[in-house]
Amino acid sequence: MLDDPVEQREFTEFSDVDGRNTAESVLMVQGMYCAACADTVETALQHLPGVERAHVHAATRRLTLRWDPEKTTMSSLARAVGDTGYRLLPMQQALSISERLRETRQALWRLFVAGFCAMQVMMYAWPAYVTEPGEIPADIDQLLRWASWVLSLPVVFFASGPFFSSAWRDLKHGRIGMDTPVSIGILVTFLASSAATFDPTGPWGYEVWYDSLTMFVFFLLGGRYLELKARDRTAGALDSLMNRLPEVCDLQKSDGRFESVSIRRLALGDVVRVQAGQAFPGDGAVLSESATVDEALLTGESRPVTRHQGEGVVAGSFNLGGPVLLRVDKLGRDTRFAQIVSLMEKASTEKPRLAILADRIAAPFLVAVLVAAAFAGWYWWQIDHSKALAVAVAVLIVTCPCALSLATPAAMLTSAGALARRGILVRRLQAFESLANINAVVFDKTGTLTHDRLLLAHVRTRAGVSQDEALLLAAAMAAGSLHPVSRAIALAAGGLENLQTPALTDLAEVAGQGMQALRPNGTRVRLGSSAFCGLDGADARDVSDAPRVCLSDEQGWLATFELQEGLRDDAQAAVSALRAMGVRTWLLSGDREAAAQQVGQAVGVDHVIAGASPEQKLAEVTALQAQGIQLAMVGDGLNDGPVLARANTSFALGHAAPLAQAQSDYVIQGGQVMDVVLTLKQARSTLRIVRENLMWAALYNLVCVPLALLGFMPPWLAGLGMAGSSLLVIGNALRLASKVPSRLSDTAPGSP
Repeated sequence: MLDDPVEQREFTEFSDVDGRNTAESVLMVQGMYCAACADTVETALQHLPGVERAHVHAATRRLTLRWDPEKTTMSSLARAVGDTGYRLLPMQQALSISERLRETRQALWRLFVAGFCAMQVMMYAWPAYVTEPGEIPADIDQLLRWASWVLSLPVVFFASGPFFSSAWRDLKHGRIGMDTPVSIGILVTFLASSAATFDPTGPWGYEVWYDSLTMFVFFLLGGRYLELKARDRTAGALDSLMNRLPEVCDLQKSDGRFESVSIRRLALGDVVRVQAGQAFPGDGAVLSESATVDEALLTGESRPVTRHQGEGVVAGSFNLGGPVLLRVDKLGRDTRFAQIVSLMEKASTEKPRLAILADRIAAPFLVAVLVAAAFAGWYWWQIDHSKALAVAVAVLIVTCPCALSLATPAAMLTSAGALARRGILVRRLQAFESLANINAVVFDKTGTLTHDRLLLAHVRTRAGVSQDEALLLAAAMAAGSLHPVSRAIALAAGGLENLQTPALTDLAEVAGQGMQALRPNGTRVRLGSSAFCGLDGADARDVSDAPRVCLSDEQGWLATFELQEGLRDDAQAAVSALRAMGVRTWLLSGDREAAAQQVGQAVGVDHVIAGASPEQKLAEVTALQAQGIQLAMVGDGLNDGPVLARANTSFALGHAAPLAQAQSDYVIQGGQVMDVVLTLKQARSTLRIVRENLMWAALYNLVCVPLALLGFMPPWLAGLGMAGSSLLVIGNALRLASKVPSRLSDTAPGSP
C-alpha cells in the first residue's frame, strides 16, 4: 500500500531538485513513547541508501522523510523501521477511529490489570505495616508473600510490557532511553523480591517490595495514559484536519446515477453529491441552487456561510444543508485544504530549539542516572543490604527525565492547536520564541491594513443631478467591467435597489480608459478618467489626492466618484492593542506618500514609510534590526516575500500569495489584523508556560534525587513523583488551550 502511487499522493510530495526526483513524506510512527524512541527511528533510516533526511517529532510521533524514489521504496524504509520494533503508517490511517480505539483500549487494559493487582497486593502487604514483628505466624506471612508474587506476575509480564520492549529496542541499538532505568528498576525489584520469597534466609534478605512494584507500574501507566490523551488533544487540530475529508463520496455517472467511490479515484471535472454533514472532497463550484457551508476550521469564521450556484467551496468545509451537487475543480495537494494541512504538518514535525536542548541534556542525564543508581546501591549495601536495592530502584525511577523532554513541545503544540482552531496556522514552532520577544510590528498597507479592493468614499455631481441618479447610471455602466474601480461603484450602488436602473445600449469598455454607452435618447455617456471623458474643468478635478473616476455626457461633466482603500474593521483596534502591549508599529508601503500617510493616520501607527520598492522594504527592515529592534512583519503580497523572510518573525494573511505564505511563520486564514495581537499574546503565554515547565522539571529533580539517595523515598513514591511531574507539565501546557478566544470581540483592547 505504501508503494501504491495513488495512495502515496496522500502523504508524499514529489519535486525535481537539480534534475533529481526527490520525495518528501510525512508519516506516523506507532509504538513511540519518548524522545529516545525518535532517535532510534531516525538512526534506523538516516544511513539507508536513498534516504536524504529523516526527522521524528517525539511529541506528535510524526516522521518527515526526504528520500530518492530511484534508489529505494517506501515499503523497504517502513520495513527497516519495523525491524526496530516500530511501525510506519500514513497519518489518515494512523489517526483513524479504529486505530485510536485499539491504542486506547490496550492502554486501559494494562492500566486496569496494574491497578487491580496493586490493590490486591496492598491488601496482602497491609498486615506487615500495622503489626509488630512476630505477630503474624511465619506460615501465614509466607502465604501472603506467595499471593503477592502471583499477583505481581501479570503486572510485570503484561502491564509492564511497553517499558521492557522500549528498553530492549534501545539497548539493541546501543542506546539508553527513558524506559531503560524504569525497566531495570521493575526487573531488579521483582527479581530481588522473588529471591526473598523463594529463599527468605538467602543473601537477598527477607524484604519484599511487591507493593511498591505494582503501585509504581500503576502510577506510571496512569501517567502514560493521561499523556496519551493529552497528546491527542495537543495535536487535535491537525488530527481533525487530517480526518476531515470523507473516505468515499457519491460520483455522478454519465447516465445520472450515483456510485460510491473513493475520493482518491476522483478526477477534475467530476460531479459529486455531498450529503448533509459531510465534508466536501475537493475545491469546486456549487451546482445546486445554494449550499450552507461551515468553514470554521479552515478560516476561523464560526458562522455558517451561504454559497450560491456557481460559487466556490473548499475541501474540508462541511455541508450543513441538504444534498449538494459539486463540480470538482481541484483535488489532493492542489486544494486549499491540503495547503493548510501541509503548513501544519511542518509545524508539528519541527523540534523547537528549547526542545532540542532538553533532548541533548536528557541523553547524558540518563547515563548519569544509571551511574548514580549503581553508586547508591553500592553505598547502601555497605550500610544495610536489605535497603540497598530499594534505594537504587528509587533513584532509577525518580530521575527519569520525562518531564524535561515534554516541557517545551507540549506547551508549543498546545498553543499551535488552539490557534489552528481559531484559524491561525503556525508554520514553525520556534516562531513562538521569536514572537514573544518582539518590540515592533511592521505592516504592509494594501491587503493588510486595508482591503484589497476600493470603496466609494464621496460623490460630487453637477447642479440638478442627485448623487443616487449619478451612482445608478455609473453602476449600470460598471456592471460590465471587472476593473477594481467598476466593482467599487457597482458595490456602492447595491443599496439602491428601490430605484430603477437606467437602460443603456452599446455598452463597451475601452481598455485602460473606461466605459461608454448610449442612453435611450441617443446621448453618449462615459465613465473613466477625466481625459477619457473629455474633461479639464475645475469640477472634474479632485480636491484630494484620492483615486477618482469621472462621469460625463454630451453636456460635459456629470459626476466625480472619489474612491479610497477600505480599512479593515479591526485595523485601528489592533494597532491600539499593540501600543498598549508596549509594541511600536510601522507602516511600510510601496504606495505614494499621501495614500500611505492617510492610512497610517487612520489606524494610528507610530511611523510611516511610503514609496518603498521590494528592495527598499528589505533595506528598511534590515536597518531597523540593526538598531536592535526585534520585529514582526505582516504582509500579503508577492513583493513582501523578502521582508517576511528577513523579519524576526512574520505573518501572512490567508489570501496571501503562496510565496508570501511560504516565507511566513504564521498564516492568518480569516485575514483579521487583530489575530496578530492574539497570536502575540499567545506566544508570550507559551514562553511563560515553557519556562515554568522547565523550572518545575529542574526543581523536581533537585528535590527528589537527594531524597532518593538518602533513602527517604520508597520506589512507589518515586513512581508517583515521576508520573506526577509529567502530568503537571502537560496539565500546565493544556492551560494554553483556553487562552485563545473564539470571537474577534474577545481580543479587543482591555479584554483579559
